[in-house]
Amino acid sequence: MPRSEPLDPLWQTDNLRRAIHAAGVALWAWNVNDDGFTMDEQGFRLWGLVKDGEVKFEDLSAHIHPADRDRVRAAFVGTRGIVGPYEIDFRIMVDDEIRWISARGLGDDVANHNDQVFGIFLDVTGRKQAEEGNELLAGEMSHRVKNLLAIATGLTNITSQSTTTAKEMAQELTGRLAALGRAHDLVRPLPGSQGRSALLGDLLSVLLSPYEDLAAFSGRIRVAVPRMGVGDTAATTLSLIIHELATNSLKYGALSVDTGTLDLSGSTTGPDLELTWTERGGPQVEPPKAAEGYGSKLVRRSVSGLGGSITYDWSAEGVIVVLNLKGERLAV
Repeated sequence: MPRSEPLDPLWQTDNLRRAIHAAGVALWAWNVNDDGFTMDEQGFRLWGLVKDGEVKFEDLSAHIHPADRDRVRAAFVGTRGIVGPYEIDFRIMVDDEIRWISARGLGDDVANHNDQVFGIFLDVTGRKQAEEGNELLAGEMSHRVKNLLAIATGLTNITSQSTTTAKEMAQELTGRLAALGRAHDLVRPLPGSQGRSALLGDLLSVLLSPYEDLAAFSGRIRVAVPRMGVGDTAATTLSLIIHELATNSLKYGALSVDTGTLDLSGSTTGPDLELTWTERGGPQVEPPKAAEGYGSKLVRRSVSGLGGSITYDWSAEGVIVVLNLKGERLAV
């Protein structure tokens, strides 16, 4: 067996420095008596400071985020009462940039040598940003699930009052929930954490696509609307409106016959949107004589939620429905 030779101290020191530099570790020492703070070059780069003269703990404190400053000072002072290793994460400000720093060391005076305690700084900005992103995602998912459950509960109550059999209720409720699902499939995150949005034209086309498949010929449904985004909440509301209009058309209007056509067009006035739903080629329609049904109430309630209004023109050629919707509500 070859004999293991002891490593040269200089070789150990040089390679230790290379390893520390490669790991992005900054070394520090804090004099607990005079509050003097010593760092290596990596430490000064990390804090965005020029190595010039003596550095005190309070000099570093000036660069700590105001929301973390008192907590960090109390934590450093309290480390002498901690048994074993400690770790403190906090934010610092370097020009216009905010960085997350992790300070690590040993407490209970284990690392105290000649009235100095020692430790390291690590830049953990990437990890913290990932954690914040996960927290935002978890919060958003929780919010979306709660909204969907609330909507599903409301739809179940409405559907149960507007149907007479379990089969009929299941069909109507499934259709409404499917419309919500198609809408949510299109909603995507916007860049820069600005929320979520779907393109209006894509949303309307996908919502109406099941009714296109029921026709004897393709192309009987035409969608021509401005290119604009629809927010997460608005997409859910708009999907319910379009589903109810399409369901009524399938039962009584142009979509109830193979030769019927539907034209859904739109225009904008400033930020606001006007959608015109025009049915042609179907059976002759008349204004409803009975009291407003639950589906119609759902439509009116949904339109009101978008800050808009709805009007019906029961022309002999086919119904025309005009929706006026507020742009500020559509963006949410």
